[in-house]
Amino acid sequence: MYIPDAFAERNAEQLHAFIHVHSFATLITSDGGVLNASHIPLLLETDNGNGVLVGHLARANQQSHNFDGAHEALVIFQGPHAYISPAWYETEPSVPTWNYAAVHAYGFPRIVDAASATREVLAAMVRTYEAGREPPWSIDSLPDEYFKSMARGIVAFTLPITRFEGKFKLSQNREPRDALGAIDGLRAEASVEERLVADMMEQRLPGTSAG
Repeated sequence: MYIPDAFAERNAEQLHAFIHVHSFATLITSDGGVLNASHIPLLLETDNGNGVLVGHLARANQQSHNFDGAHEALVIFQGPHAYISPAWYETEPSVPTWNYAAVHAYGFPRIVDAASATREVLAAMVRTYEAGREPPWSIDSLPDEYFKSMARGIVAFTLPITRFEGKFKLSQNREPRDALGAIDGLRAEASVEERLVADMMEQRLPGTSAG
C-alpha cells in the first residue's frame, strides 16, 4: 500500500485496536495468478508477535484450497471514510480529497482441522459479537447434531500476521486550521460515517494524545 509518511500508522497497539473495531474484512488470495476475495468477519488474537487472525469460510468456497500455510494472503480492514470539500479549508487554492483509514495484514492462512478447534473458533466469534446483549446467544444452545451438520459446511482457519501496515489519511498534511475546518464540515453532514472520520481527525490534531 502506498503510504506517505504523514499518513503512516506504525503503532502495533493502534493497528490492533483498529482491527478489533473494524473486524469485517476483505480476504484476498491468488491461485495461479487468479485473484479471489471473500468478505468475512475475522477475530484477532494478540498473545504473541503481530497477532493471529481467526475465521471461517464456507466449505464450498474454493479460496480455502490454498490455505496450506504456503500461499500468502492479504487482509484489508477498512474504517470510516468521507469526501473532503476544499470549501472547508481556509487555505486557497485547494482541491477535493478523500479521508479514510485502512489496515492491511499479510500472512499465510492454514486450515484448522480438529472439530474441537473449529467449534472454539465459532464459539469465540459468537461470544465477541454477542457481547453486551442480554441474554447473549450461545452456540451451546444448538442441538448437538444440528451444530455438527452446520459445522461440516464451513472451514475454519488461522492466519498468523507476518506484517501489517496502517494508513490513516486524516488531513495530517494540512494546516491545523484547514483540518479544523474539515472537521466542522464533516460534523455538519448527515452521515454517521462522516462524523466518525471527524472524530479520528480530531484525535490526530497537534497537541492531542494521538497526534
